[in-house]
Amino acid sequence: MTPALDVALDVVIPTLNAGATLATTLAALQGDLSIAIAVCDGGSSDDTAAIARQAGATVVTAPAGRGGQLAAGASIGDASWILFLHADTVLGPGWANAVRAFTSRRTSIGRAGYFRLRFCSTDPRARRVERLAAWRSRKLGLPYGDQGLLIARALYEYLDGFKSLPLMEDVDFVRRVGRKNLVPLDAEAATSAVRYERDGWTMRPLRNLSCLALYLAGVSPAAIAHLYGR
Repeated sequence: MTPALDVALDVVIPTLNAGATLATTLAALQGDLSIAIAVCDGGSSDDTAAIARQAGATVVTAPAGRGGQLAAGASIGDASWILFLHADTVLGPGWANAVRAFTSRRTSIGRAGYFRLRFCSTDPRARRVERLAAWRSRKLGLPYGDQGLLIARALYEYLDGFKSLPLMEDVDFVRRVGRKNLVPLDAEAATSAVRYERDGWTMRPLRNLSCLALYLAGVSPAAIAHLYGR
């Protein structure tokens, strides 16, 4: 059992037909009585909502779109800290201690923390992508949403929260946090490798890199989403 946190924490999870992975994600969070979980659903047609309620989460609905769902989920809580987490990401052993260590430091009020990315795959190419993610997070200050994001509610609200973008909502927000204010947390976030196994361990990162390059060049998220069929 994970030790109880001595900090009030809202966990926000956006979902859309996440029934296949959500139960495992939620199970990894159990045992911390100070945690309130908000599952913000974008109109699932599967058993996502039922799974969330059975695990004790509060279910809210919002138009499909991860940015808007994240914002809607955050708006219903009042804890001093928020952890944003994807529905196919499972926090690894020691995550609670990592959260406790981060939130106990006074300097963290102005910072945000992210977890080490780990794919649920034994493919050696997954390790290469993980190393690329670690480099991107450390050198460019661009951790993606599948690494989780821990932030003080006061800072989240000061930065005006997540925007309702069709994609790149995670990049948009962490750029407002700022590279120097992003801190790696000493625990893993194990995330599904389904998209990489489907699209290829080379093509999927190249697609993501292309989207990032276009966004940083000033192309609107809507145009990028249209280009890539989102």
